[in-house]
Amino acid sequence: MKIIRRRRKENKTNYTKRIKLLKGEKPRIVFRKTNKYFIAQYVLSEEAQDTIKITLSSKKLLDYGWPKELQNSLRSMPAAYLLGFLIAKNITDKKNVVVDTGMIRIIHKNTFYSFLKGLIDSGMGVSCKDEAFPSNERIEGKHLKKDFSTHFKQIKEKIQK
Repeated sequence: MKIIRRRRKENKTNYTKRIKLLKGEKPRIVFRKTNKYFIAQYVLSEEAQDTIKITLSSKKLLDYGWPKELQNSLRSMPAAYLLGFLIAKNITDKKNVVVDTGMIRIIHKNTFYSFLKGLIDSGMGVSCKDEAFPSNERIEGKHLKKDFSTHFKQIKEKIQK
């Protein structure tokens, strides 16, 4: 009888996936979802000990001009893209990284791929097929009830500076 580890039972850790990530010996960008926000972390691992160098939440986008009235949409597709763009701008060495999704189910054209597109657009060395990304209209927020594209462009310009 095989004993299942506690963190696997709680759907927090996929140990086979984690071992493969650690064997790669590359820095990781960890992407997580909470009920209100996205969280991105830049993690270095030495001998299976993780060291978190940078942690950013989509709540940080409020400092870059995200409208207060749209604070409830910090878990949208534009927020995921801008968070990916922001964390990649904060990382000094743009070498190849591995994106760690944890237990998140990966579906083409969802918020994770919007986050990944933000990483790639700011110069990170991540490879992905172009057909997996959502359309630019969805990334810029034109599909939302209130057109978000003007705010999107302003926030992106502030992050680039």
